[in-house]
Amino acid sequence: MALSITELKKGVLFQLDGTPYRVVDYNQKVMGRGGSIVNVRIKSLLDGKVLEKTFKGNEQLDRADVSNQTVQYLYSDGDIFYFMNDDTFEQFEIKADLVGDGAGYLKEGDQITLQFFDGNPINVELPKNVPLLVTYAEDAVKGDTSSSITKDATLETGLTIRVPAFIKTGDLISVDTSSGAYRERVKA
Repeated sequence: MALSITELKKGVLFQLDGTPYRVVDYNQKVMGRGGSIVNVRIKSLLDGKVLEKTFKGNEQLDRADVSNQTVQYLYSDGDIFYFMNDDTFEQFEIKADLVGDGAGYLKEGDQITLQFFDGNPINVELPKNVPLLVTYAEDAVKGDTSSSITKDATLETGLTIRVPAFIKTGDLISVDTSSGAYRERVKA
């Protein structure tokens, strides 16, 4: 099914030269007499490369035939991450470079979404926020009551992020997976 260039809003998936892309940024300029130019930043779902592209007039693009499956993260051996579909028990292997920085947000047993293109896994979709346990955080300095003081905290996945001074070892916190920023302390 064809996709008009004016439908290339942020987050839309489409196919260009046999490669699936996601629109990262979208800007449309309407020219006189009904013509328009669409400038987009697109990210390849196969290799993660970001490109700038310009489409004109009534160009048509193909929708990307990308499907999603909810899977359970099993484990990683460093180079490969292993996932399993809970319904069919089918297992998937994904190279570490495809998971990228998302590895710091994955715990064994987590439910995540895998994206497939032509039957092959191409992308790991993390939830927007994940709860993670603080395994190490320095103690706050007594008398330091400024609300903007932050410190490093190591999380159960090995990831280190900046957290407010009141966070202690053993706290469960919510972390934004897109920025790696502390969101809030999770009440148990």
